[in-house]
Amino acid sequence: MNSKLHAVTDAVGRPLRMFLTAGQRSDYIGARALLSDLPKAKHMLADRGYDADWYREALEEKGITPCIPSRKGRNVPIPHDADRYKKRHKIENSFARLKDWRRIATRYDRCPKVFLSACALAAVVMFWL
Repeated sequence: MNSKLHAVTDAVGRPLRMFLTAGQRSDYIGARALLSDLPKAKHMLADRGYDADWYREALEEKGITPCIPSRKGRNVPIPHDADRYKKRHKIENSFARLKDWRRIATRYDRCPKVFLSACALAAVVMFWL
């Protein structure tokens, strides 16, 4: 069993929303699930897996400027702010800190609800308490 954790974080890297999908599913599923719960923000930093025209348009409708690199297969690459994109390391660091909990790093929980609950509990303890 494989799973993929999607998260929306604040500017500091603290998780605000989390969503779990099957590991072989596209990132678009997580993007669509978290789109309605996005907090007010000026910019959205995301990796190439979230590069889709519909997602960029949805972000712009919410008043959020996407900072997402184009996929390699895109015919006409869409430019992004490379300096701003460098701040995405804070998001990656938050995932690394979550994996400090052995239960999350080794994925002891086979049930997706229990695994997501463990991720949420770890996030609350490490980032919010």
